[in-house]
Order: sequence, then structure tokens, then C-alpha cells
Amino acid sequence: MQINEAQEKVHKWIEDYGIRYFNELTNMAMLTEEVGELARIVARTYGEQSFKVNPEKPAKEMLADEMADVMFVLICMANQMEIDLEAALLKNLKKKTDRDASRHEKNQKLKK
Repeated sequence: MQINEAQEKVHKWIEDYGIRYFNELTNMAMLTEEVGELARIVARTYGEQSFKVNPEKPAKEMLADEMADVMFVLICMANQMEIDLEAALLKNLKKKTDRDASRHEKNQKLKK
């Protein structure tokens, strides 16, 4: 699925089931909440924290679900703010490429 297709699918879902988009501030709070839930699983899977109880699902499945939640809310925000995420990402990648063309290969911290 292309990013533009994902934006269309989310918009259709909002029209069919969500009634309307939450306002931008609510969506920003929801995005923060979803990123926090993702961070919690990452901290327990890859960090030094442990789960309080054994999770019902494998870590990879929980991570995928939380990442999808983050994407959904981010796409909602892009749709309501009339931002073409595909174009924005391509522009951002060009910016990073122009800026960081040799930066990372010169970084001694990244040497194997």
C-alpha cells in the first residue's frame, strides 16, 4: 500500500465508522499516548524493564499493533491538516540525503 492509499483508507474509515476526525489537539494527545504505549513495549522488550505479567501476545505482534496505532493517528492528523504524507516523506528524505550524504560514514561512533 502506498502512503497516499493509506491516507485514503483512513479517511474512508473515519467517514464510515468514526463520524468525524477528532480535533487536532485531541489527535496530538492521542499520538503522544500511542507513542508512549509503543515506548513501554520497547522498554520491556529491548530495555532493562520487565513486564509485570507475561504478555498475552508475542512482543513483535504487540510492537506491530502499537506502530499501526501511531500510524493511524498520524495519518488522521495529516488528513485533517491536508498534508500529503507521501510527498512530505520524499521531501524529507531528500533533505536528509543532502544534509547527511557523508556525515554518518565519518562518524567514528558508527564504525563496526
